[in-house]
Amino acid sequence: MLLTDIGESLLRQCELLKSQVDGALDTLDSSKNTPSGDFSITIPNSLEKNIVMPALTQLCAEYPLIEPRLIVTDEPLDLVGNKLDVSIYGGDLKDSNYRALPIGSATEVFCAAPSYLANKPSINSIAELKAHKFVCTSWQSNHFTLYKDKDYEDKLTTQLRLSFQTNTLSSAIEFVCRGIGLALLPKFSLQDEILNNRLSIVLPHYTGREWPFHLVHRFQGDKPVHVSRFYQLVKHYFNRALNH
Repeated sequence: MLLTDIGESLLRQCELLKSQVDGALDTLDSSKNTPSGDFSITIPNSLEKNIVMPALTQLCAEYPLIEPRLIVTDEPLDLVGNKLDVSIYGGDLKDSNYRALPIGSATEVFCAAPSYLANKPSINSIAELKAHKFVCTSWQSNHFTLYKDKDYEDKLTTQLRLSFQTNTLSSAIEFVCRGIGLALLPKFSLQDEILNNRLSIVLPHYTGREWPFHLVHRFQGDKPVHVSRFYQLVKHYFNRALNH
């Protein structure tokens, strides 16, 4: 059997059409593997320095065409209303239509500068905390819920004297490092200061609440590859900060 002239012409057009389709699919695969354009994120202050910054640095090295837009705030922002792709949220999640991926949990610890502790009465119990000044963040009040030896079934509450209040974690840490007073802050955010002897843990058997962290995104189907990779990197640096 042989093709007619019309059949030969149709075959050549179909072969050309197939090559065009294959090229279009290759371009689509390439664009998926090489994301580009705006990547908008909001994160809390506590994750900026040791977790999100190294994660974003690595992400940009792997996907150099993306253009991150980072908003650092402890105020929750709506993804659609603020044209955001991803939010990292600390605390109990509220009901929403967004997808949430668990990152991990962090515990608050009491901390103070060695210079402050050297000139103040020793601290061996919760009751003795009342004689000290406290630095408070925007998410705290003067009523603290505490747990002994991370037993979250057994809790106690205490009221402490607040001397300084700030709306960012970085300024709270700096206040404490300068000997202003004590604070109850996420342990993973204090690693550099503890290693450099700028801060010491106080009453190590007592901790504040455990804060869960999630990555929240607005994609209903498969996530873009750079969002999945960002999630992996954030989890990596989060766990490294916890176990440092």
